[in-house]
Amino acid sequence: MIRLFIFAVVTLGLGWSFSWLAERPGLISITWQNQLIETSIMVAATAIVALIFAVMFIWWLIQTIWTSPHSVRRYFRARKRDRGYQALSTGMIAAGSGNALLARKMSARARGLLRADQEPLIQLLEAQTALIEGRYEEAREKFEKMAEDPETRELGLRGLYMEARRLGANEAARQYAETAVEHAPYLPWAAEATLEYRCQEGRWEDAIRLLDQQKIANVIDKKQADRWKAVLLTARATERLEGDPKGARDDATAALKLAKDLVPAGIIAAKAHMREDNLRKAASVLETLWKITPHPQVAEAYVRARSGDSASDRLKRAEKLEALKPNNPESLLAVAEAALDTKDFRKARDKAEAALRMGPRESAYLLLADIEENETGDQGRIRHWMAQALRAPRNAAWVADGFVSERWLPMSPVTGRLDAFEWKQPFGQLEGPVEEGTLAAETAIASLPPVRDITPSPKAAPVAAAKPADIVADTPATAETAPLTVVNMPEKPKPAPASSVSPKPEGVKGISGEEAPDPFNGRPPDDPGVKDQNAQPEPATRLRIF
Repeated sequence: MIRLFIFAVVTLGLGWSFSWLAERPGLISITWQNQLIETSIMVAATAIVALIFAVMFIWWLIQTIWTSPHSVRRYFRARKRDRGYQALSTGMIAAGSGNALLARKMSARARGLLRADQEPLIQLLEAQTALIEGRYEEAREKFEKMAEDPETRELGLRGLYMEARRLGANEAARQYAETAVEHAPYLPWAAEATLEYRCQEGRWEDAIRLLDQQKIANVIDKKQADRWKAVLLTARATERLEGDPKGARDDATAALKLAKDLVPAGIIAAKAHMREDNLRKAASVLETLWKITPHPQVAEAYVRARSGDSASDRLKRAEKLEALKPNNPESLLAVAEAALDTKDFRKARDKAEAALRMGPRESAYLLLADIEENETGDQGRIRHWMAQALRAPRNAAWVADGFVSERWLPMSPVTGRLDAFEWKQPFGQLEGPVEEGTLAAETAIASLPPVRDITPSPKAAPVAAAKPADIVADTPATAETAPLTVVNMPEKPKPAPASSVSPKPEGVKGISGEEAPDPFNGRPPDDPGVKDQNAQPEPATRLRIF
């Protein structure tokens, strides 16, 4: 574009110059060797311009003839280089697709057309060809040569790192990743691998420093970097809590500033404040975290902040949590547990039932079983709640890659992934709702009447042969039940008298204040109740399960 503009300007300038001379005619006289030469100004100007163009053309012709051998040689060299790059491109595609034969052929052709010291991709193609052909030692030598060249150092180190991981040489892989990070901290694979190894070794200082370098180099997103840094700070605070509470407090506080919903950081910060006898600050930290993320571990740490508190004091603190986060299952369960400690069974029951109305959970049913045991001791009701807990969704726990942990960890022990643990249900229900016409194994066994022992006694009369009516057909086999065969079934025993059944506890009301229906919870318990102690003992029985 610039050349075109210059050409247009020069052409316009020459045209304007000739038109200016044409408007001003005149003669030029030149005396040379006693000869007089006269001509007009226009002719003289035209001759001068033509002479300049002729000189330029002659100079161009001479230069072209002089440089023609080099031009011809450069033309053939460029053609050869183009063919070499074409072979290199085809070989890379063949290596990526797993075509070892074509990759080796194109590798040899590319090396014949191109110089390996000028094109490092030839070494990469040869290394990839050796890998797909199973010549791992040769591939490793190629990667080592690339690692020695500053231009291909990162490529060679990555190849050596991948080979070390394939062979299970974790220490060698760590060294290659560390070397790559020293020369190029902006490489994502090297930084991630180095960060993982440093976390596994507990080198939190080095891990945080590397994470800051990645953040400055814009290798990872700022939000992700802040989250990971908060996790690393929390991990370091966990280790420093016993020996250096002040340092643990600072680390946990910094982690909360980066990730306000990080529950382990808040708990560590509160524990550090408690060790410094600053209960007010610890309570403030837990209350702020509770407003963001209601968590059972936060509730436990808050309710039991002071070891010398009475049960009523703990109930007041639990009710304060409920006021901060009303209509929340975790708040209701925290109040229910505290009320159970104070023997306020009515409040405990109401809060637990309110939590169940928001969603069934194992902990709520277990809590109701504890309430029944402490209030009435009714074994039927206790077993009912225990059975409900068995079928309810499991309690949430710290889960990462299928691994369930009782406490939070900064990284997954399965894959080494940072910030992998989540507070969620580790698995679903053990068994779904019972279909019509089928029974669980426990229910089938419990529903059968007692069976007499058919073992003959020395003094007893011979046992009569079993009648067809004495044989109970096998229970239909399902995914949860096994075929049952019972022989010599006696007549069904009479039910126990009404006086032997545990009386219904009076005064048990729901959260609305109304009397609970009988049977409670809308259906009878799984257990028939406590047997009459005065009843005659049943004879020994034997049950065969095939």
